[in-house]
Amino acid sequence: MDLETLRSARFGQLDGAVAAWSTLVTNLATLATDAREGLKAKAEKADWSGENANVTKGFVDKTVAEFDDAHKQAKSLWNILKDTRDELKVQRGLLDAAIERGRAKNLTVVATGGGGFTVSMNIRPDSAAKGTTAADHSQSDVDGLRDKIQKILDKATETDHTGSVALRALVDQAVLGFTGAEYKDRDSAAHAIEEADDLSALAKKDPADLTAKEFDALNAGLKKMSGDELFAARFTEKLGPKGTLDFWAELNTPRVVELQSSRGDHFDDLQQSLSLTLATATRSDSPAMTDWKREMVELGNQPVSRGSSTVGFQVMSNLMRWGNFDNRFLDDYGNELMKAEKERTDNGRHEAWRAGVMDPTLNRTGSDSGTDPMTGFMKALSSSPDAATEFFNDTFLTKQEDHKFKEDTDGDGKKGMRELSNFDYLFGERDWPKDYTSKGEDSVAGRNAMALALEAATTGHPAGEIPTSDLPAHNAGQAKLMERLTASISDDPERLTGHGYMSDSIGQIASEYLPDINRATTDAGEENTSVPKLFPISGHIADLEHTDVTRLLVSLGQNPEGYAAVEVGQKSYMASLMDYHLNPDLPDAQKYPHSTEETIKEITRRSGEIGGTLAIGRQEAVLGEANEADGDFEHAVNQKKGIASGVIGTGVGIGTSFIASPAVGAAAGGAAGTVTGAVLEQLFKDTEPDKLKETGKTVGELWEDSTERNTELARVAADTAGRAHRSPNMEQFEEWTREGTRDGFNDASTAGQKMAKDLDTDIPA
Repeated sequence: MDLETLRSARFGQLDGAVAAWSTLVTNLATLATDAREGLKAKAEKADWSGENANVTKGFVDKTVAEFDDAHKQAKSLWNILKDTRDELKVQRGLLDAAIERGRAKNLTVVATGGGGFTVSMNIRPDSAAKGTTAADHSQSDVDGLRDKIQKILDKATETDHTGSVALRALVDQAVLGFTGAEYKDRDSAAHAIEEADDLSALAKKDPADLTAKEFDALNAGLKKMSGDELFAARFTEKLGPKGTLDFWAELNTPRVVELQSSRGDHFDDLQQSLSLTLATATRSDSPAMTDWKREMVELGNQPVSRGSSTVGFQVMSNLMRWGNFDNRFLDDYGNELMKAEKERTDNGRHEAWRAGVMDPTLNRTGSDSGTDPMTGFMKALSSSPDAATEFFNDTFLTKQEDHKFKEDTDGDGKKGMRELSNFDYLFGERDWPKDYTSKGEDSVAGRNAMALALEAATTGHPAGEIPTSDLPAHNAGQAKLMERLTASISDDPERLTGHGYMSDSIGQIASEYLPDINRATTDAGEENTSVPKLFPISGHIADLEHTDVTRLLVSLGQNPEGYAAVEVGQKSYMASLMDYHLNPDLPDAQKYPHSTEETIKEITRRSGEIGGTLAIGRQEAVLGEANEADGDFEHAVNQKKGIASGVIGTGVGIGTSFIASPAVGAAAGGAAGTVTGAVLEQLFKDTEPDKLKETGKTVGELWEDSTERNTELARVAADTAGRAHRSPNMEQFEEWTREGTRDGFNDASTAGQKMAKDLDTDIPA
């Protein structure tokens, strides 16, 4: 900024802009509050079902979020604009004061062409007359004033430039909608941009020349700033897609360098921070980031350097294991990755991506080498539910393509080409490459990451998170994938039991589809209108076969984590159903059209069958070849205590305020507070540490123990709900729950033995 520009600056228009933005911020704050407390609050209280549960409610949630983001972005823009104006006014004031002080010393400041200025001594003729004195000045005064003015102009230039860059960068973050980035002033936004420039310069260096001090600065900076939207986009843009791949590949290339020996144990921290930074950056819609995402996908199947066997997908996938990446980017990336998979496996005929001795260790967490790009990509999908759902339902191979996968589709004994989705291929058919941990043990990271991605894809929330009450109901894509998953495990239970470490994710999935699973156990046809009322479902229904459900539950029951997820979820769901159906205020249109006795018996029968089917799987694990300790199952159930206060897939699908209402608390008694709480409190009492001793029970004893426990929990659910709602005939509840649970366990035994016969296995029951 030159002298005359700052001296003659008129801030009227800027003042007007600041005032206008202040008004906009105030109005948007009001709209955001109204949307959150009015629109969203009403939406959460409404009874959503069908398309409304998926489309309308989801639209409301997104609209409310957009109002919040609009307010945040407007406030950030206002803060930066106001701060820039105020700082420029300060600098102009300092400039005027400096010029006045110079004039007092007869120093003149004059602007010159091209934005420059001069400071000169001014001695007037009359100042030499007799009796007069000239102001003292010297060359040092001239130089001092010149330097002072230049410093003021430099500061004003920096303020103007960084303010402009920050404003443009913030606006560029979202082409459609608004960014949620928040900056309290110009300095914080300018700092993010400056940090990005400095750290990207370090990442551009040849890792062989990177000092330990520079590595530490890069590592600490990315860890601190990875969630800052301006920083992340600027850093990623400056580094570039090729630079990103080169940096991580070169840093991990096997060679003897000082950095690997002195900082090698911190590479995992850098990998995580870099991944989080890239994830934040991909959510930017700036032109530079749009180009970055496109170019990164194009580089996916290309060698990272001449003569290298490592390609872009292998590098980038390891920088995608953390963070929420942009859905569109994940979709484009996944499509190209699967094309590369088809090429390298000859349409799935053989394995690909096996690690070589001289390959760089691209994953520094120790769980696997990072050579298989599918592992890191699955981890990325596990944090991005919408992208995961779309990916798994996409087609991998069509019937017209040349491949080895065939099936008899019409029962005539002749097998024809089969169409495979990405799910069909990855879960059921892929030859996952052999890999090892940093300790030399067999790695399970690939399939485990796939299970996490499936959890996100079917449930609609990131893997590992407990669903909240405002989670949208299952959509068509999620329900379809659940159908495929259940049928695949039914077709070959070894796909799950042979990889038991996936059971925690698959168990969580099943727990969030318990309304659908309960319906499937009834064998009710489409003409039956009462079952949908007994097990109400919002959104799309997963159309599951009873036999498939049985095989899924038996398979899950053989793993403590899988068993616990469904066991706790089902007991919670049963309690919610009791509370729901025994509430006399339930609208007539939603009531199950049968007597209280039939209602209680049917709820407990379905719950009993699910509990009994899980028990069969547990027996198989304890008494079969797996030789799993029975106490591990009790321990796994007890571990759910810490998250039982959240929704464990149980209330999902009912969608009314009647479920486990806090108003029930007084009647429920104790700390439980709700019908669900009372049931889970009883369940966890049975799994306390002092009860986790090996008892050496026989098949019959295990079965009887499971039956008694399920019967007692059903009684607690019915009794607590009955007392809460002052139900008549409560003296008969105990008998009804006992009969219902017994019938359910008999159903489980029959179905379990049929499964054993079909699969030619020995399942004790």
